[in-house]
Amino acid sequence: MVEFVGRRNELRMLDRELNKVAAGAGGQRPGRCVMLRGRRRVGKSRLVEQFAERSGVPFLFYAATGASPTADLERFASDAQSSTLPLAHVVSAARPATWDAAFDVLAASLPHDRVSVVVMDEVPYLMDAAGAFEGVLQRAWDRALEAKPVLLVLIGSDLSMMEALNSYGRPFHQRGREMVLGPLNPAEVGGMLGLAEPADAFDAALITGGLPLICAEWPHGAGMWDFLGTALNDPVSALLVSAERSLAAEFPQQAQARTVLSAIGTGERTFSNIARAAGGIGATPLQRSLGLLSEKRVIAAELPLSTRPSKDRRYRVADPYLRFWLKHLGPAMQEIERGRGDLTLQRIRTNWTSWRGRAVEPLVREALARLLPDANLPAAPAIGGYWTRTNDVEIDIVGADRAPIAKDLLFVGSVKWLENSPFDSHDLAALHRHRAALTPEPVPTVAVSRSGTACTGPDAAYGPAELLAAWPS
Repeated sequence: MVEFVGRRNELRMLDRELNKVAAGAGGQRPGRCVMLRGRRRVGKSRLVEQFAERSGVPFLFYAATGASPTADLERFASDAQSSTLPLAHVVSAARPATWDAAFDVLAASLPHDRVSVVVMDEVPYLMDAAGAFEGVLQRAWDRALEAKPVLLVLIGSDLSMMEALNSYGRPFHQRGREMVLGPLNPAEVGGMLGLAEPADAFDAALITGGLPLICAEWPHGAGMWDFLGTALNDPVSALLVSAERSLAAEFPQQAQARTVLSAIGTGERTFSNIARAAGGIGATPLQRSLGLLSEKRVIAAELPLSTRPSKDRRYRVADPYLRFWLKHLGPAMQEIERGRGDLTLQRIRTNWTSWRGRAVEPLVREALARLLPDANLPAAPAIGGYWTRTNDVEIDIVGADRAPIAKDLLFVGSVKWLENSPFDSHDLAALHRHRAALTPEPVPTVAVSRSGTACTGPDAAYGPAELLAAWPS
């Protein structure tokens, strides 16, 4: 059993919702609904199972498969039979043939004098373009389920479909509270893995993406290279197989989108370069694939943050683990499967410093967004980067009042994430030159360094320890 770590805020949120159900018991509509979404393998199901088991109340945990409507309804009856609901046998004995009937018998079996929890996992498998299941769910909730002291938790990994479930004009609109579960943050990763150095926690977060199943395979206190050496010698390790399984579930029939994603994962960031790396794909199908990948939150499409409009959009893989896998592991799977993970490990060692330098930038920006304001810098509603089409000017950190076209720039910064090379006067001079190309205003400068700052002049400086404090334990 994988150790359950972190998630205190999320557990407290679910506890509060259950307490509201308990407080409303005896009223006309005590039921409440939570719609939980998050990328695959971030631990949504495990979180809710932990919550339900700790609550001590009767609960039903149902997981849709998407195989067929008949198979999903049979699974519902089977999961009900193994639940702790006092009248679970009513659902299993009825063997409902439609979701209308399934929700009717579920409502009849729920206790009316005590709180219970009903969990429906992978709800997007049950949804269809016509919205038929959503309509059935809405009617069941309004007519029967909300009248019971029940907390209904709807879980889904397809982020766009889960957002649509609660969107305006859809049947279930405003009937539940939305909740988003992200991966374990760098502080939680470091704590789970027993890593004493904050810099090591960031390295581990970049490799594992904060996915609990991958973190669980990392021996407590082990170094990054030791972990990679072991994982690359095990073709079924979570580090190797999690990405492929997620992609297969996310894009079962979109081979072209997978090709485009692989091009971005290898480091291509511009539209034209992605097109070439994807085999000369045409502009229209490329735009379609990029739209699909963006809609599913697999990639981030970013514009330079400045006071001037720009069309120089760049793309990156949003999930750190998937970004690591696409660059280093996916292309080497045949090599790893024939027992030569040592060759893969050597390539990772060779490319690690340059890959990590760019990969860590989104985490740095997120940390600053959480930390500020502080004694040196104001809060920034938007934190991004700036670049020109020719890359002659590139600024890692830009804080502004809004994005992508700012009215006011608040600070600019540079990230130097090297093992034994601190941020020095040469780095500061380069930052000043690039700032002058962005704005004539002397906005504050920020130095972010893995190895400290060896110069005076930056208005603010942050290292791994200061950044990790953005995620309090």
